[in-house]
Amino acid sequence: MGPHGRGWARQVTPFVAGVEVVAYADTDSHALDRLREEAGVPAELCFASLAEAIAAAHPEAALVTTAIGGHVPVTRDALEAGLHVLVEKPFAPTLEAAGELVGMAAGRSLTLMVSQNYRFFPAPRALAALVRESDLGSLFEVAIDFRRYSPADGRGRNRHHSEEQPLLVDMAVHHFDLLRLILGREPQRVSFEAWNPAWTAFSGPSVAVGTMDFPGSIVASYRGSWVSAGPVTPWAGEWRLEFEHGEITWTSPTDNFGADVVAIRPRQGEARNAPLPVIQNTGPLGTLTEFVTAIREGRETETSGRDNLGTLALTLAAVESATRREPVTLYGPSTSTGVAAAI
Repeated sequence: MGPHGRGWARQVTPFVAGVEVVAYADTDSHALDRLREEAGVPAELCFASLAEAIAAAHPEAALVTTAIGGHVPVTRDALEAGLHVLVEKPFAPTLEAAGELVGMAAGRSLTLMVSQNYRFFPAPRALAALVRESDLGSLFEVAIDFRRYSPADGRGRNRHHSEEQPLLVDMAVHHFDLLRLILGREPQRVSFEAWNPAWTAFSGPSVAVGTMDFPGSIVASYRGSWVSAGPVTPWAGEWRLEFEHGEITWTSPTDNFGADVVAIRPRQGEARNAPLPVIQNTGPLGTLTEFVTAIREGRETETSGRDNLGTLALTLAAVESATRREPVTLYGPSTSTGVAAAI
């Protein structure tokens, strides 16, 4: 129940039909105190451990909003207790740990879903449809730019300032997952550089550039920064897709996903904005809605742990490439866990 978990408690779980929160758990009593103050949660619904919460409240599912280091142990405990799990991204630090969780969920016929909430907005859905339709001919290039400035403030550094990989693992994982959704393909090879200027508040690399090769001779380039002095981009980044007969761009004039614009510019003919589908619940509301609906319907969720192994593999391959300063080739999936491996 840190700041992120309290955000779920205030802004997400109360607004999704079919969800009743029966317990909140955290080993930090101060976090629970803040939760009661900010969200008006009764003290009797707050517990010092997941085990105590399960014993008292008998939940059917768990929402795991811990810091990254807590994702695997808390998810494992919840699955062992027979609970469906919705866990924040990235859901494990290694493919081996992720594959273990996926196997546990499958063996117990439980739903394991990763909250890749950037998928649940109209613009990426529209882009994915446009790529499938191929009205502009063959897609050959994708360019993604992400720019933010995140200095330490008067209260000191934020959580992500002290992370080992504050950009590639904590932020770019969203963009990598969107790439998989929009292209409908898995990457074959990645090459990245990541570094941290000496003057930043970050401990790990806050800037990264790289390329990702996809089947069909498609190359995606990525430029991301937590310390840019340039124009701020939307959280999902600014996207440009180059086709044989034109280009498609995706951006937003604000941080509001509802203001997204997907513009189609043919080499010949009039430019136009693509219509965006209507999605009732977006962002985290969308992930929680998909989680509940999939459990009810007895089907795999869109961003299941099994599917998200591909996003995790891409993310870890980017980190490995940046660390080794050489390209990394991805291959897989394996027959046992669906884990895409990297060499």
